[in-house]
Amino acid sequence: MVKKILFGLLKKFKFLPQKTFIKIYYEYYSGKKLDLDNPVEFYEKISWYKVFFRPKILNQLVDKYAVKSYVEDKIGKQYLNETLAVYERSSEVDFDKLPDQFVIKGVHGYHFNLIVKDKKKLNKIKSRYLLKKWMSKNQYFRGGKEWAYKDVKPRLIAEKYLEEMGKEVLNDYKFFCFNGVPKFVQIDLDRGTTNSRCYYDMEWKKLDLYTKNTPFYEGEIDRPENFGEMKKVAQKLAAKLPFTRVDLYSIQGKTLFGEMTFYPSDARNSFLPEKYNKIIGDYFVLPAIPKGQKYITSLVTD
Repeated sequence: MVKKILFGLLKKFKFLPQKTFIKIYYEYYSGKKLDLDNPVEFYEKISWYKVFFRPKILNQLVDKYAVKSYVEDKIGKQYLNETLAVYERSSEVDFDKLPDQFVIKGVHGYHFNLIVKDKKKLNKIKSRYLLKKWMSKNQYFRGGKEWAYKDVKPRLIAEKYLEEMGKEVLNDYKFFCFNGVPKFVQIDLDRGTTNSRCYYDMEWKKLDLYTKNTPFYEGEIDRPENFGEMKKVAQKLAAKLPFTRVDLYSIQGKTLFGEMTFYPSDARNSFLPEKYNKIIGDYFVLPAIPKGQKYITSLVTD
């Protein structure tokens, strides 16, 4: 009850300056003090990233539609899922023109996903209400003031429904990349059902690493036959970025792009065992803020 009351108060603090709010937000979720002048642990540095790292390209890279042109330019359109339609308003969505299976996403945030496996069973009234609600949201104010989302225009995209024979839900391979180098991959299994997770290094050795909010998957996962290609794709997309997580799928040996994110879990999570917060934090070398400036507004291009 006390935590619920505190969360209600936290939402009322959105009027505070970003830096002040993020300190309160981080400390509320982690139980740890946040020193933005000397961040050490991974999620401390993600909080710093929210405030001080502001190259304009980030607005494109978190936009689930706009990022596709970046991906096509870097690695080719063969890695992209098929876009069926793009909508400026929720009222434009015509379910009758979409195939029997499809996915609709809000490009301007996360957890905006309508997955339709059988259109005949779709509740169109409820779905339209949901899409309209998404379009009214700004992810920056909805969560922990993640800068990259602040100016992303709300839109909806319909995409081809992805599936793999013998699997109810696709595995999601999330590559944690530091200065363009993938260090380890988070694998999310059975999302939307049992929701379990585990981590492997780049030699496909399972790590004793887990997060406090998601059950650890105890079993072993077969190395994807295209894992080498997936690493190269992640590396190319992450080039020149101090940190990004590149999410990919492997379907019958084919690599497909999912999304890019800069603020995993909105900096509300924590690695376990505790030592990994510092180990992974050491991978994340924060760039220097140029003298006389408040923020970093461009990428290093040398």
